[in-house]
Amino acid sequence: MTGTRGLGARWRRRRPLRTRLALAASAAVALVAVGVCAAAFVLIDIQMTRQLDRNLAQTAAELSRQRHDWGPTASDTLCQYPASACFQIVPSDPAKDPRKPYVLPVTDATRQVAAGRHPAFSGKTSVAGQPVRMYTTRLADKDEAVQVALRSDSVDRSVEQAAWALSVVGAGGVLLAAALGYWVSRTGLAPVARLTATAERIAATRDARHRIELPAGPPAREDEVTRLATSFNTMLDELEQSVTSQRRLVADASHELRTPLTALRTNAELLARADRLTDAQRDRASAALGRQLREVTTLVNDLIELARDEEPRPLVEQVRPAALLEHAVTTAGEHWPEITFTTAIAPAAADRTVPGVPARLSRLLSNLLDNAAKFSPPGGPVDTELTLHEDELQLTVRDHGPGIAPEDLPHVFDRFYRAKAARALPGSGLGLAMARQIARAHGADLTAEQAPGGGALFRLRMPAGVA
Repeated sequence: MTGTRGLGARWRRRRPLRTRLALAASAAVALVAVGVCAAAFVLIDIQMTRQLDRNLAQTAAELSRQRHDWGPTASDTLCQYPASACFQIVPSDPAKDPRKPYVLPVTDATRQVAAGRHPAFSGKTSVAGQPVRMYTTRLADKDEAVQVALRSDSVDRSVEQAAWALSVVGAGGVLLAAALGYWVSRTGLAPVARLTATAERIAATRDARHRIELPAGPPAREDEVTRLATSFNTMLDELEQSVTSQRRLVADASHELRTPLTALRTNAELLARADRLTDAQRDRASAALGRQLREVTTLVNDLIELARDEEPRPLVEQVRPAALLEHAVTTAGEHWPEITFTTAIAPAAADRTVPGVPARLSRLLSNLLDNAAKFSPPGGPVDTELTLHEDELQLTVRDHGPGIAPEDLPHVFDRFYRAKAARALPGSGLGLAMARQIARAHGADLTAEQAPGGGALFRLRMPAGVA
C-alpha cells in the first residue's frame, strides 16, 4: 500500500499543475455525476415499481369485490400467456385447492396471507418464461388469498432505458467537466505560466527588465494569482534597481580608481629609477605616492562601506548623539585647523539616546563635518546644533560656503556625484552617499537644503529614546 501511494505521489509530482487541477476537477465532477445518476436510477426503479404495485393492489381490490364468493380458483387463461393482469384464489388449507394446477407460484407465505397470519406482499417471478410482478393479499372475512400478476418487462425496459440515458448524460457531464476544468485551469494559471516563463527568461538572460503582463482592471478585482504576479513584478523592479545601482557603482568605481591608480603607477615607476633623481625629486615623488595611496585606501574603504546592505545588528546599542557630536567636532577641528567649528546642544537633547552602531554614526557625522569644512572659506565657521522636537532628535550641520546649486540639490547624495564647484576639490563623491546610507540603516532621515543667508544646511532627523 505504501509503495502504491509512493508511485501515485511521484506520478502527481511529475504532472504539470494545470493537468493536476483539470484531473482533480474532472474526478470531482465524475464522482458527483455518478452519484446523481445512481440516485436517479434507484429513484426511477422504486417509483415505477411502486406504481406497478399500486396497479396490482387496485386490481386485487376489484377482484375481491367481483369474485368474493368464487372460492378457490386456479389461474385464468391469461396467466398462460400473460399479456395483461391475471389472477388466482388460493385457500389457506392446501386440501381445498382446485383440481387444476396453479400457474402462479404458491408458497407458504401465500397460505399464511390467506390465513391472516402474514401481511400482503409483492415480488418478482416469471410465468411461461415472461417476467411478472405478483401481488398477494387476503380476501376479506375468508381464509383465502388472491394473487394478481402483471407483466413487468415493460417496466424493466423503461428502467433499463433510463439507466442508459443517465449513463450517457453522466459520461457527457464528465467529458464537459474535463474540458471546462482544463480551460479554467489554463485560464486561471495563465499568470503563473507567465511568471514561470519570465523567471526562466531572467535566469537564462540575466536581464531583470522583463515583467509579467497583468490583466486590465481595477485593483479591487485582482485575485490571488494576479496579486502574486504584481508582487513578482515589484520584486523585479527592486532587483533591477539593485542590479542597476550595482553596475553603476562598479562603473563609477572603476572610473574613479583609474586616475589614482595611473598616478600610483607613474610615481612607482619614477621611484624605481631613483638613482636618476635628485633628492628633492625623490622626496616629492615619495610624498605624492604616499598621498595617492591614502586616497586610494580611503576610496576603497568607502566603496566597501557602500557595498554593505545593512548595519550589523549584533553591534547595535543605545548611543548618545550629543557625545558623538562633541567627539566628531573635536576630531574635525584637529583635521581642519583653519576652520572654526561651533556646537550648540539643547539641554533636553543632551541625555537622549538612539539605537545604533557608534562607529557608523561617528562616520556619518565626520562625513558631514568634512563636507562642510571642504566648502567653507578659510577661517569660516561650521555650525552644528542638536535639538529635540516632539521626541525627535534633530542635528544640523551648516557651512558658510557657496551653497548648493538648485540643479545639484537632487543629486548631492548620489554616489560619485561631483558638483561643478567641487570638481577641483579633493574627494571621491562618496562621503554624502555613505552618510545617507548610514542614516537610513538607523531609521533616520538625512536631507540637504540651501541655508538662509548662504551656505549649505544638512539636517539629520532620528527618533529619540527615553532620557
